[in-house]
Amino acid sequence: MEYKKVFVVADAMVTSLGPGSQKNMEALYKGESGVRLINDPKLFPEPFMGAQMDSKQINRCFSNNAEFNQLDESFEFTRFEKMVISAMSGAYRQVKFPTDRKTLFILSTTKGNIDLIQKDQLKKWGKDRVMLWKAAEMIARFWGFENKPRVLSNACISGVEAISIGSQFIRQGQYENVIVVGADMLTEFVVSGFMSFQSLSSKVCKPFDEERDGLNLGEASACIFLSSNQDFLQKDKPEIEVLGGGSSNDANHISGPSRTGDGQFFAIRAALKEAKLKPNEIDYISAHGTATPYNDEMECKALHLAGLQEKPVNSLKAYFGHTLGAAGVLESIVAIRNLRDQKILKSLGYKKHGVPLPLNVIEETKEWPVKNVLKTASGFGGCNAAVIFSNRSRR
Repeated sequence: MEYKKVFVVADAMVTSLGPGSQKNMEALYKGESGVRLINDPKLFPEPFMGAQMDSKQINRCFSNNAEFNQLDESFEFTRFEKMVISAMSGAYRQVKFPTDRKTLFILSTTKGNIDLIQKDQLKKWGKDRVMLWKAAEMIARFWGFENKPRVLSNACISGVEAISIGSQFIRQGQYENVIVVGADMLTEFVVSGFMSFQSLSSKVCKPFDEERDGLNLGEASACIFLSSNQDFLQKDKPEIEVLGGGSSNDANHISGPSRTGDGQFFAIRAALKEAKLKPNEIDYISAHGTATPYNDEMECKALHLAGLQEKPVNSLKAYFGHTLGAAGVLESIVAIRNLRDQKILKSLGYKKHGVPLPLNVIEETKEWPVKNVLKTASGFGGCNAAVIFSNRSRR
């Protein structure tokens, strides 16, 4: 079978730093963080550190895209659905993605419309609207997709795995185009759950640092348009290709990663194999880096097992917080933008090395020759994923 190449055609994001990939990248290069003290009793009785989006901004973004709505104008969408549609519209304005039978829409999320589980919300929206498939269906109807949407919900690797699986669909000729959107939001359910694990930090998180003591939750929506059709490529931008992906499950614990790092190593090894690359051909690593004690230690060991310990590595969690099902897509877009800009971002919050083995953690945002980027992710239940992006113009 002749496998097709998979290109990143367009991308967009809506985050705590604002709407649009370009605006977010400008903020990241300046070292700005969207993590703030959140004082909202509807989310948690006590203030906590997190990255929250402005609901008014979400509504404005959504209202600006009414022209794309294939449904009756009176049809009402939830906050989560508006987040997803707003990110998709950002990509659509760059390159108009098709909605025909050649195109698949994949929604990556861990919780979707979970805020609707409250009794008053259930009464308003109906119990089906809480289901992930229903949210995906509503979003697909907004755009008029001919194919039924797919939902990929596999804890915090959802976004990376969605990109990897979407790319496989294209390579095998099942679809010409795949629209991958990752999204999750802060809710009482999510915040209280992580509070019960005692895994949240009272400060801006510090991935890979000696003083790291937990993560910050965040919310975001991010969209990547993948295609094998080179006619969609924008001539003024470098061609970015998805070279390969992989996933694994270490089956270690319902919430804790394997202490050995072998699970993530297997995912990285699979991605390298599919990409037909050797470890020394990776130029930069965008790690999961949650800033919890066990995750960062595990990732450190995994990168050593893969022979990648000397490669520049960072975590974006201190910029956006941990955005759960959105994280893999959001952080992949940043990696793709780094490929285009030939820059690498400092790992915000990192000052003193705090993992058991040496790593080349990026301490300064700077220009850097980047051809191939590895994006990793790990999640509850022992799941791990990796995907590799390449700047074809630098080969």
